Amino acid sequence: MLAVQVLGPIRAWRDGTALALGPAGRKAVFAVLALAHGKPVPRAELVDALWGERPPASAANIIHTHVKHLRQLLEPERGPRSPSTTIPTVGDGYALDLPADAVDASRFRSLVARASALAHDEPPRAADLLTEALGLWHGRPLADVPLLDGHPGVVALAGEHRAALARHAELMTAVGAARDVLPALVEHVATHGLDEMMHALLIRAYTAAGQRDLAFDTYHGMRRRLMEELGVGPGPELTAAYLNALEETPGDDATAPAEPALASSGVNQLPGDVHGFTGRQAELAELGRVLTAERSGVPIIVVCGAAGVGKTALALHWAHRVRSQFPDGQLHVDLRGYDPRSPMAAEDALGHLLDGLGVTGADVPVDPDQRAARYRAELADRRVLIVLDNASTVDQVRSLLPGTSSCLVLVTSRSSLAGLVALHGAHRLDVDQLSTPDSLALLRALIGERVRREPEAAADLAERCGRLPLALRIAAELAASRPASTLAELTGELTDRRQRLRVLDTGDDARAAVRTVFSWSYAQLRPEVARAFRRLGLHPGPDVTPFALAALTGTDQDEARRSLDVLARNSLVRRVPGDRFVVHDLLRAYAEELAGEHDPEPERLAAVDRLLAIAAAAMDLLYPVDRPHRPDFRVTPPPAFPTADAARAWLDAERSTLVTLCRAAERDDRPGYVVDLANTLYRYLESGHYADASTIYGCALRAARRAGEDDLLAAALTNLGALRRILGDYDQAVGHLREAIALHRRTGGQHGVPRALSNLGIVQERLGEYDEAVSLQREALAVHRRLGNRHGEAAALLNLGNAYNRPGHHPRAAECLELALDLFRRLDDVSGQASALANLGDVCASLRRYPDAVRHLDEARELFQRLHHSYGVAVTLSNLGTVHTRLGDWSQAHRCHTSALETFRDIGHRYGEASALNGLGETLRAAGRPDEALAAHADALRIATETGDQDEQDRARAGLGSARSQA
Repeated sequence: MLAVQVLGPIRAWRDGTALALGPAGRKAVFAVLALAHGKPVPRAELVDALWGERPPASAANIIHTHVKHLRQLLEPERGPRSPSTTIPTVGDGYALDLPADAVDASRFRSLVARASALAHDEPPRAADLLTEALGLWHGRPLADVPLLDGHPGVVALAGEHRAALARHAELMTAVGAARDVLPALVEHVATHGLDEMMHALLIRAYTAAGQRDLAFDTYHGMRRRLMEELGVGPGPELTAAYLNALEETPGDDATAPAEPALASSGVNQLPGDVHGFTGRQAELAELGRVLTAERSGVPIIVVCGAAGVGKTALALHWAHRVRSQFPDGQLHVDLRGYDPRSPMAAEDALGHLLDGLGVTGADVPVDPDQRAARYRAELADRRVLIVLDNASTVDQVRSLLPGTSSCLVLVTSRSSLAGLVALHGAHRLDVDQLSTPDSLALLRALIGERVRREPEAAADLAERCGRLPLALRIAAELAASRPASTLAELTGELTDRRQRLRVLDTGDDARAAVRTVFSWSYAQLRPEVARAFRRLGLHPGPDVTPFALAALTGTDQDEARRSLDVLARNSLVRRVPGDRFVVHDLLRAYAEELAGEHDPEPERLAAVDRLLAIAAAAMDLLYPVDRPHRPDFRVTPPPAFPTADAARAWLDAERSTLVTLCRAAERDDRPGYVVDLANTLYRYLESGHYADASTIYGCALRAARRAGEDDLLAAALTNLGALRRILGDYDQAVGHLREAIALHRRTGGQHGVPRALSNLGIVQERLGEYDEAVSLQREALAVHRRLGNRHGEAAALLNLGNAYNRPGHHPRAAECLELALDLFRRLDDVSGQASALANLGDVCASLRRYPDAVRHLDEARELFQRLHHSYGVAVTLSNLGTVHTRLGDWSQAHRCHTSALETFRDIGHRYGEASALNGLGETLRAAGRPDEALAAHADALRIATETGDQDEQDRARAGLGSARSQA
């Protein structure tokens, strides 16, 4: 069954499988036929659509060729001389003969017509039908066929969309669901800046949703634009909508913006809104003006001010107010720019932001430039609010800027970030201390009537806190915990403490005030809670869990959670979703200072070591066979994970923290810790988390070279060489691995030698040096057997079987792989079993044992899926595609290869990408589609030549020759 999309980029599917429509001209022919809704399209109309008034002499032949390929694509089972039923010839033209509901534009028009018939008598039902109709749209009609931008059918569809959107807004407002149409209306007016009617509808929807401030901002922004660009004032519809907003009586809660409804597809990474937010009306108004102002390029706002002045609170509060204007989501990342030990690197921030956009784990590019490009590509054509909190430099922000003006970037910083203003046109908003009235209002919101009873003491308390929101909140929590004390008594205590304290900078009253309040609150904590607070200064991540704090303190999770609850009640930490707690960077710095003063260095080091021990405990559950070779941390064992799934979930959730921990250990000159972390996590990281693996292994290599310790350097080089091998960078892989082997032998690293040998053997196999590959794998096997390492023996047998997997040696390959599989099963190593089965299935296919091949590969895929091993799943799919091609099931083969290809591309596995392309080319050749096969093999040859993969080069050249003879 065929399905066609024209309400957005042109797409087609057959039985749920996406079809490759080919070059732009072929897409245009198919699109014109689809727009005709089954009616014949004369050849002259097709020629006019593609070339206008200047067609080439061969236009008719080109149209005929495009139609021929489309027929082959849409009807692969049709014989070469059989008449087409999907694209029949009609006169000198053609038609696209499909059921009416096969084309989304037809379904859209049917739903709109039904809604129109019901609008008077059943408005809710009509609104639901229009919701369904508008849900079929995925952007401009035929957005990826610019040839047809002015085609009458495209213009008509755009007009119908606008009419449906307007009617939908009217109906939804009438039935009390105005909030639900705000995202679509905001998106429309953002791209149709002079459409008065749609602006009027947006103003009415804002008014009905209780967001009158945004209604007024929309009207005034439109009025200015009309005067500046057209020299006219607002028309009657816009004026009427504005007057309606003026006359609307706000409810009791009108001062608090209504919670906006988000589009279901939009991610929301924003932390919660700030409780008791007070004041900042001028700043909020200025932010609103910047949002509605016309500007070229990416809109950027920099909120800057001193530490503790409330920049983040202001940014988050405003971000929550305008969420509805960014229907594709809101991203947030704390760059920790002023953390001296663990500021977030731009590449790590990109990983976090990509995760919010749905690009996770193995899909995140390893190369920082490619990661930034993927980020910009994901944001293209989306309307997203991006909050970059606590930036310290322009360089930290620059690669996080989107490439589209539909997004807005909100940055907070203690610096003015002048480069963003000068080079990127950012708008700077300076934030100062709260005014005295606003400070008192915040205290009233937090501690109530006591402020009214003691106005002078409350004003004195506000001044002692430097009128900084952070200090005011902590002081208010302490006052709330001591209801019997007067504010005057508390202010006196604060004054005495400040006089006794050594302040960090006596010339900075604001900073002195903050530190004084911190110390005042800290002094009230019980000893075990105070120790927990100090340990927070040792944690490198952006937030902490009770599990992590338990490791830092050497206690259990229940006690850690109780301590965090007390700290949260005292505003020393802030609770966020997911049972996590955030520490303000000023409080983190204060906690770290206290830890240095009160906790001996061995205790501090042991606390951080226990974080790594948690990772080791997780790896013990996931990969128990490696337990004897993991580092011995000699610290109190961390709490156990109940299941392997829980261990994996912890690693997934804390991966970014582990990366930060690694960077911090490198900066603290702890090379052994960095290398131990890499050696502990390598199996988990190499299952598809290549970007994080590259960061951790790079830290380990730099730390080991600086330390000049050969044993650490050998381990770091082995890990990095293995990763470069996976990524297809064979020159670097060979260099790292040869150096690692020499160092392992020099230092007596017996277990490191065979792992480096095996990885080097895999590289040599890829490069076509098969005899050397076999020799290296045999040497690795001998070392493992001599050491009695049964798991290493199984892995070496697996790699030896792969080295033999070539013509004339398949029986020996199968023998090695079967021995490996048996050993992995006896060792209960699920990952090893999956790898052995995947490779054994490939060998069975070469031996024409197809039932065995399918059985092994299906079992391997199930195991890899259970392990969340993206690369393994892709390998088995690619191998299954080859088997199905040989069995003549080309449709299934095509699905397998394209799915594998997508995964290989996402994770950056270049050898896998070349292999899947060659497999796809072989399937296309077998299915009688030589032109597409030529393209697939050509891409495979290009990649294999770049990486040096000899076997895939040979396979691609053979495929190209066969496809050319068939074309």
